[in-house]
Amino acid sequence: MTEPTPPGPAPAEPAGSQARRADLAARLAAVRDRIAAAARAAGRPDLPELIVVTKFFPASDVRLLAGLGVRRVGENRDQEASAKAAELADLDLEWHFIGQLQTNKARHVARYAHAVQSVDRPQLVSALSRGVAAENQRRAGEGLPARSPLECLIQVDLRSPAEHARDAGPAHRGGALPADIGALAGLVDAAEGLRLGGLMAVAPLGADPAAAFARLAGLSAALRASYPGADVVSAGMSQDLEQAVAAGATHLRVGSDVLGPRPPLR
Repeated sequence: MTEPTPPGPAPAEPAGSQARRADLAARLAAVRDRIAAAARAAGRPDLPELIVVTKFFPASDVRLLAGLGVRRVGENRDQEASAKAAELADLDLEWHFIGQLQTNKARHVARYAHAVQSVDRPQLVSALSRGVAAENQRRAGEGLPARSPLECLIQVDLRSPAEHARDAGPAHRGGALPADIGALAGLVDAAEGLRLGGLMAVAPLGADPAAAFARLAGLSAALRASYPGADVVSAGMSQDLEQAVAAGATHLRVGSDVLGPRPPLR
């Protein structure tokens, strides 16, 4: 009887992939060290969750990051995000949509996103709720379990009152006015298929991020007085994560410091 041929060695990773993995590992370790140092400096016993923003980078990079322990991934364009989510469906990833979202894209985003961090108007709340309902109907028709409630963060515009009095200008980063948080929170909390997660903000361009994030922390405390479970504070990017950690951010959105310079658009 012929002896079975022993399996050969697993195919080696391409040299380029190995080099890219090493680069990502070094960058990711440096960012994690920054987060830990910032938490120590702020006297925090906990560490914020890291969301790696992978927009414009290939799915292959996301797969390498998953192998390095990254689970939360941020994207801001539906077409790119949905393609990556489909290609990487075998991985246990959370997809966070962080860009401005058109209502006609809400149904599509509900198919793959764990969270939408850019809820800024009532129409989007309604569209996302309808999107989750449509997705659950699709799944039921295919004999699949319903998706979990879609976590929604209200994006807050942190510009000062003086900046609001002027035109939007280059400092405008999007989001709802602080005065509108309560009404939006009520809509999300009451919407079928959605879960109110908390707040998200970007420090206004040219502003002191420490002051901006301190204001966000105050708005979060006010929100939690009415909705105790809405405890997510998503703030801080590559350039200002230390200030966000000091202000109590629970989630950080870091892209370039993990992935390197953004590749040229095609």
